[in-house]
Amino acid sequence: MGGPLPLADPAPRDGSLPASVARGAGERAFGVYLHVPFCTVRCGYCDFNTYTATELRGASQADYASTALAEIDFAAAVLERAGLPDRPAQTVFFGGGTPTLLPAGDLVRMLDGVRTRFGIAEGAEITTEANPDSVDVEYLAELAAAGFTRVSFGMQSAVPRVLATLDRTHDPERIPVVVAAAREAGLQVSLDLIYGTPGETIEDWRRSLEAVTAQRPDHVSAYALIVEQGTRLARRIRSGQLAAPSDDLQADMYELADDLLGRAGYSWYEVSNWAAAPEFRSRHNLSYWRGSDWWGVGPGAHSHVGGVRWWNVKHPAAYAGLIADDASPAHGRETLDDSTRLVERVLLETRIAEGLAIDALEADGRTAVAGLIADGLVNGEAALRGRVVLSLRGRLLADAVVRRLVA
Repeated sequence: MGGPLPLADPAPRDGSLPASVARGAGERAFGVYLHVPFCTVRCGYCDFNTYTATELRGASQADYASTALAEIDFAAAVLERAGLPDRPAQTVFFGGGTPTLLPAGDLVRMLDGVRTRFGIAEGAEITTEANPDSVDVEYLAELAAAGFTRVSFGMQSAVPRVLATLDRTHDPERIPVVVAAAREAGLQVSLDLIYGTPGETIEDWRRSLEAVTAQRPDHVSAYALIVEQGTRLARRIRSGQLAAPSDDLQADMYELADDLLGRAGYSWYEVSNWAAAPEFRSRHNLSYWRGSDWWGVGPGAHSHVGGVRWWNVKHPAAYAGLIADDASPAHGRETLDDSTRLVERVLLETRIAEGLAIDALEADGRTAVAGLIADGLVNGEAALRGRVVLSLRGRLLADAVVRRLVA
């Protein structure tokens, strides 16, 4: 069910936003994230806000789409009152949890709600996450017919032993089946991987990468396993049942991923993401890294509009109760000051291949760039063009680079 929510100011019951959010809004992209917090089983490493059937206590999966539609209505009214211009959604992303545990018709209804209340831009990117064992040809075809353009499969590994350690339930042989089904439906395909699982060897990881490139997806994500406190995996490591992930091995795995994916024709565009061509980059995730506006629908979902950030209550029953009462489901919010916005801009934009404009930095940060080049963490040629772009070594030490740029 995830960790505690961050501390912040209380959110107003009517969700009202300050007039400042409208400044420059016409120049910012707008997207919608829809959180579907349901899973068949809880994976031992997962710290996301997700619930199995036995954990719902007063909430219903069957009613979820209707509740989300009510928040979409609420969101449209809040943004209109704040004086924001009409902005069709350029990206829509269904995440979770496992969105595809719901009937395809429920996802289509929620997408239609976004279309009705905000509009959807021509050529918009519309993505759903899916487990390989939660969809079939008919399901994916129904999504594609409704306007979905992309599906992101949680593959995680091609090695059954590694999947078992992660408590993943799907058979790796299912991956080619669902990739073919998605392509038949006309959807772009992303495959998500996790590396550094306890007991996973470099050869296990190579096997997973080779299994991915054999499928020729449009996009690949590869994330280092993070052991989150409160998870079953953390308890197993603490008790000595499993060894903690090795930082050095994870670094070797990242370098292998970049090498094999690069030789297969994929280019990195964010520290953990590679695309077969620029048009296959995740535009929704890029909007996060570029500080755009988005409204997050659902329990635990986060939103950001014009420097104001908020997050919803976590339990589906509490969320549904607030929505039914025509009240904001937000648990708390914060208005980012200039200093915080700069730190976040550096943190996020240095992660992408286009990098960060050097002139966005304060004087000490600009001075630090030369040292980062000398240490092999930042690309010198890009710096001459006025951008901070991480080298391969810099990607491995991205947090350290950020600390030096904002010190």
